[in-house]
Order: sequence, then C-alpha cells, then structure tokens
Amino acid sequence: MWSSTWKIASVILPLLALTNARLPDGRLHANSPRPPTVPVITADDLLVTDITGAALPPLNTTYIFEQLIDHTNPSLGTFQQRYWTTWQWYETGGPIILFTPGEANAAPYTGYLTNATINGQIAQQEHGATIVLEHRYYGLSNPYPDLSVKSLKFHTIQQAVDDLEYFSKNVKLPMPGGDKVSITTTPWVLVGGSYSGALTSWTMVNKPNLFKAGYASSAVVEAIIDYWGYFEPIRQFMPKNCSTDVEAVIAHVDSVFTSGSKTQINQLKALFGWQNLTHLDDAAGSLRNNLWDWQSLSPDSGPGSLFFNFCDALEVKNGVSASASGWGLDHALQAWGSYWTTTYYPLLCGDQDVVSCLGSYDANATYYTDITVDNSGRSWTWIVCNEVGFLQEGAPSNHPTIVTRLVQPAYDERQCTLMFPGAWSSPPVPAANKVNAAYDGWNVSIDHLFFANGQR
Repeated sequence: MWSSTWKIASVILPLLALTNARLPDGRLHANSPRPPTVPVITADDLLVTDITGAALPPLNTTYIFEQLIDHTNPSLGTFQQRYWTTWQWYETGGPIILFTPGEANAAPYTGYLTNATINGQIAQQEHGATIVLEHRYYGLSNPYPDLSVKSLKFHTIQQAVDDLEYFSKNVKLPMPGGDKVSITTTPWVLVGGSYSGALTSWTMVNKPNLFKAGYASSAVVEAIIDYWGYFEPIRQFMPKNCSTDVEAVIAHVDSVFTSGSKTQINQLKALFGWQNLTHLDDAAGSLRNNLWDWQSLSPDSGPGSLFFNFCDALEVKNGVSASASGWGLDHALQAWGSYWTTTYYPLLCGDQDVVSCLGSYDANATYYTDITVDNSGRSWTWIVCNEVGFLQEGAPSNHPTIVTRLVQPAYDERQCTLMFPGAWSSPPVPAANKVNAAYDGWNVSIDHLFFANGQR
C-alpha cells in the first residue's frame, strides 16, 4: 500500500510531467494507475544561509552531473543528470543526505532540501547537506532526446541503482570542500519514499556497505504482478458504510456488464456518462479512481479531502449518515452516478471527452504515441511493464472487492504493447520474480535500513 505518511505538513497531490500531462493529475489517461510518487513539497523560502549567516544559492538552483548512460558499458558516454543541493546546516564531517523523488520531474521537490521533511531534519540534526537527485528518464535527465523504445533501453532498476553509486562516488558538490565529500570519505544517507523508498532498499541490498544508512518511507519493495491487494487496506479501513455500498455497486456493475441485457447495459452506461465508451472494462475500470484517491490521504486528512467527499456523496442522505450497513444498492448506485457525472469527472478528466480520458484501446491515442521527454507516465509505465508490475485489479472471485473484476492483468499488459510497439512479441509479463530475487523484496534484511510505514 502506498500511503502518504511521508510529509510532515498537509499532502499536495503529485504534479507529474507537467509539460505533457493529459489529465489534471498528470497521468496519461484515467485507466492507468497513479504512480507511487512521493508528494510534491516546494520550499516556501528559496533563500537560505549557511551556519555563518552567509547567503547560499537559492534552493531552486539547478546543478548538472555527468552520469553514465550505461554502467555496464561506460564507452557509451554520459548524459546530464539534474540535481539540487544546499549546505544550510553543513559542518565539516557531517553527512550527505541524498534523496530522489523517483518517477517525476524533480524540479518542484525543493522542499526536500529543507527541514519541512525528514531529509532536512536529519541534515539539521547531524550538520549535513541535502541533495535532491532527478531519476534517469524523468524530467530533463534523459540519456537520449526522446522516450522511444530504442531510447528506453537503459531505463532499468539496476541502472538507477548504479546511478546512485556513481553519483555518490564522483559528484563534486558546489559547496566549500564539495570535492572532498564523496561517499568513499564521508557518510551518506539514502532517503526515499514509495518507489524511491523501494529504490533505497534495493540499492542497499545491491550495494552493501556503500551508504551509511537508508530511510525508506512506504517503500514498495516487493514487485507484484497482480496487485489486487493494493485495494485491501482501503477496503478494510475506509468507512464501513462506504465500503459496504461500494462493494454492492461494483458487484452490480460487474453483473450487468457480464450478463445483463443490452438495455440494462445502456442504462448503466448512461448513469455514469459512459455512452461513448465501447469497451466495458474501460467503463468499470474507471471507477477505481475514486478508490485511488485514498493514496493521497495522510494522518491529518479529514473532511473535505477528495476520498471522504466521495464517501459522503454515497453515505450522507438528507443530512443523515448511513449505518455500517450503508444505504443499499439502489441509493448508492444513483448517488455514485450523480457524484461521478456532476462533480468527479470534471476533476478527473478536465476538458477531455470520455473516450480520451477513460479509453485504453486506441493505439493512435496521444498518450500512447507521445515519446517526448519529461513524460513521467510513459517512463513509469516502462518500468511497470518490464519489471515491477503493480497492476491494480479486482480481487479474486472468492474475496470481497471494491473494484471491478473486469480489469485483470491482461488489461494492463495489453496497454504495454500499445504504448511500446515492437518492444515485445506478445503482451509482456513483468519480471517481478527476477526483481524480488535480485533485491530481496519483503525478505530484505540489511543493517542501518529504516522502514517507515503506517497502519491505523
């Protein structure tokens, strides 16, 4: 489960691939899962001073590191990898705190240089410096000028792990004495959250004794293909009346779409504004979005957050909240349809029509054919298709489900072939077992690696 326990203050929804965003939340289309990105935190004050009171470069000052394109073949040359750093609290001998936001353009993440986050708090306490490093193939840190299948050849977990080693050993930081603080002489702490938290764990497994310590928040260390369990903490801990009614509506949607008459199917599609959607798995799958909003909650979330607004739309009638058994199918179905069409769809899709926003079958759609850089959705999907999976589908038939069973791994694997034509001869099966064997997954046991996770 990817929770938003990372941030000390309120959570801001991730701003992904701003240049090429198709949806308001940055995804390519609304039937693709939201990447497990840490929340964006932008520094409130870009001007800081060092321990002597001397002014330092603004926190949004961008620095460049010449990173190897292929760590197994250095002769291919280097590419420019962006990073941001400050030495606000640094004293000689202090540690270097290295963080990557993972699958996003890293420019908005200047807050992770400050003590508004655990990164800066560690640096402040231990008199260290902080770094935000942009992950290869995200933002403007790209080995090649596009994100074609050919260009993505070196976009792998192992190359990203090797990036962290090469950077920490070779970077010359722009602070006084910055050429003398490589990881071979100075303690470095690796920090990450969600996917980048997993990258922290994977790096410490793959490069034992390189980093002095690691801090992994909500780290998705276990690669899973059919990740129906993603929705289990949501089902278990969301308001009981809401989960009861959501289960009832989803069971009804699946029943109508699999065995209902044409009239019943058309009536259901009309209720949610799906009339122009040809494929029923796209229609039913789109309702996952209301459940995905759970990922944006934090311990201080309360009334007014998008997820709880959804539950209120189903469970509050004439000012009265339903009991744990909910209001039942008839009310919940109509209430969900009304909330979806009048309130939620504009937030989700902006001005996109229903086929552009929710459809996944058109091979010529821009979200499949756009290979420009700074397209985090495309870069993340490459890792999903090849290595980690994390395909968020309906539960098995013998288990309660809050999302449709019409969406199964084949639904997402088909999209891989549309987005990356020619990459595979048939729909790919992510190499999750290989990833877990290489980096230990849930079986990780490494000294000085701290995991932060939340359970109510």
